Amino acid sequence: MTSDQKRPAMIWMDVLWLLFLAGLALLPPLLEIHKQLVLLAFGVTQFSEGWILSKAPRRGSAYIVLIKIALATLLIDHTGELSINSSYWPIYFLPAVTAAEYFSPLGTLLWTTLASAAYCSYLYPALQEYEINEEAYGLLAIRILFFFLAAMVVNRFVVENRRQIKRYQELAGTLAETNRRLEQAQEEARRSERLAALGQMSAGLAHEIRNPLGVIKGSAEMLQQKLSDANPLASELAGYISSETNRLSALVTRFLDFARPLHAELIPQEVGPLLDHALHSVSLSHKDEGRVRVEREYEPNLPLVPLDEGLCEQAFVNLIQNAYDAMGNQGTLKVSAMRSNGDREGVEVRIEDSGPGIPPELREQIFNPFVTTKKTGVGLGLSIVSRIIDGHHGTIRVENANEGSGLHGARFVIFFPAIDQAASNHAS
Repeated sequence: MTSDQKRPAMIWMDVLWLLFLAGLALLPPLLEIHKQLVLLAFGVTQFSEGWILSKAPRRGSAYIVLIKIALATLLIDHTGELSINSSYWPIYFLPAVTAAEYFSPLGTLLWTTLASAAYCSYLYPALQEYEINEEAYGLLAIRILFFFLAAMVVNRFVVENRRQIKRYQELAGTLAETNRRLEQAQEEARRSERLAALGQMSAGLAHEIRNPLGVIKGSAEMLQQKLSDANPLASELAGYISSETNRLSALVTRFLDFARPLHAELIPQEVGPLLDHALHSVSLSHKDEGRVRVEREYEPNLPLVPLDEGLCEQAFVNLIQNAYDAMGNQGTLKVSAMRSNGDREGVEVRIEDSGPGIPPELREQIFNPFVTTKKTGVGLGLSIVSRIIDGHHGTIRVENANEGSGLHGARFVIFFPAIDQAASNHAS
C-alpha cells in the first residue's frame, strides 16, 4: 500500500467541496448541532490536507482517510433514527475517493474495505431492535459495491494521470538533455571552425616570421663573434638579440604546433602509465623549485582506451605543468583515473590542484586560443590540449575542485571513450 503524498493542486475542487458541504448543512435535519459540527470538520479537513501532508509526509494521507472515515461514521450516527438507514450514507464516498487519490489500487481496496466496515458496524445496533430481511441485506451490499466501484474508477483515473505526468516529465528531461547536448555540440562546432581558421592564419604568419628570424639570429651571432673582443657592449647587445630571437622562434614553433593538422594514431592501451610518465617528466623540471605533493588514485582494472601515446602525454604534461605553475610549485596535485559513470563507457581522468582556481567568467573560454590566466602566457597550451582530446573522440571540461576532494583549485576532467565507443564515433 503506497501513496505519492501529493495533494492534487486544484483550488476549484476545494470550492466545489465547500459548496457541497454547505448544501448538506442546509438540508434536514437543520437543528442537529452534531451534524453541522461534523460537516464543519469535513470542510476543515479538506482544506487542511496540504498542511497535514507537509507535517507528516509518510503517513499524512493515511491520517486524512482515517479522519474522514471517522467523521462519516459520526455523521450518519446523528442523521437518522436508525443510523444504517441514514440518508447521508453516501458520505462514505468521501474517504473512499480520497484513498483513491493518494494510494495504489491495492491500498484503495483496503481503505474502501475499512470504510465499508465502519458503515456496516451499525448493523449490530439495528439487529438489536429490528429484523432485517434479505432485501435489506441486498440493498446494503449494493451500497458497499458502489463504494468500491467509485473508488476504483477514481483510482484508475488517478493512476493513469500519474503515469502520464511521469511520462511527460521523462520526456521533458530527455528533451532538456538533448537540447543541452545539441548546444554543446554547436559550441564545439563553432570552436572547431574558429580554431581551423585561426590555425590557417597562424601557420601563414609563422612561416613568414620564421625566415626573417633566422636571418636576424644568424646576423646577431656573427656580430657577437666579431665584436666579442673589440666592443664588449655591442657583443652583449648582440647576445640579447640572439636570445630574444630564440624565444620568438620557440613561440613561432608553438604556433606551428597549434596550426599543424592533428593525426592521432589510436592504439588501445592503459591510461595510468601515461599519467605516471607525464608526472615524472614535469617533476624532473621542477625538483629544485619547490615541493608539490602528488596524490595518485587509479581505479583497478580500467578498460583499455584508444590513445596516441605521444599526443596524450603532451596533453597530460601541459595540464600538469599548468597545475604546477598555478600552485607556485607548492601545494597538492591529485591525479585520478576511474570508469566513467555517464552514458558512454570509457575512462575519466581528473587532474586537480590546490591553486587559486579559474575564474567563472573564463571557464567557458579557457580552451579558446589566446585565453590565459598567466601573465607571460600566450594562451595556446589548453587550445592544443583541447584539439588533442577532440582527436581522441573525448571531451574535456574545467571546474572548481569541490570540498570532497580536499582541494579548492582547478579540476580538469578528461573523458576517453572505450574501444567500441571510439570506433562508433570515428565511423559516424
